[in-house]
Amino acid sequence: MSNQGVRGYYQITQTIKTNLLADENVNTVTTGDIFDIDLSKQTIFPLSHIIVNNVTIQEQVLNFNITVMSMDIVDQSKDETTDVFVGNNNEQDILNTQLAVVNKLVGLLSKGDLYRDKYQLDGDASCEFFYERFENRMAGVACTFNVLISNDINVCS
Repeated sequence: MSNQGVRGYYQITQTIKTNLLADENVNTVTTGDIFDIDLSKQTIFPLSHIIVNNVTIQEQVLNFNITVMSMDIVDQSKDETTDVFVGNNNEQDILNTQLAVVNKLVGLLSKGDLYRDKYQLDGDASCEFFYERFENRMAGVACTFNVLISNDINVCS
């Protein structure tokens, strides 16, 4: 494996993975095609999944467009629903917690340690909630943002 482009794909995905795993509300971080992951394993949740949508190569920087999906399994209570707003599951708790996970990551990229380490948010992050996705009824947040890192490829021989 070549070290050329070390400050590229590997570095951005590993850095995001490390920072997500530092959050107490994340047990597992994955990347690639989400449908290749065995989502039936209860022990991997809460899970964050990194998707690199695309990268724009600019003169001084690589501009990565990334989506982080943070999710957990919805627990349905067998008790009678007493509050129609909350329902009889933990879906709102999951949405609140997983929004906090991605909000913390975005904060690190916009003004925290990652920003100082030259992983810098470009623009605003956009979050979308999802409900009842995949086979085992997960809920969570899909957060999409751009991250700039330096383009350190040397084209001189």
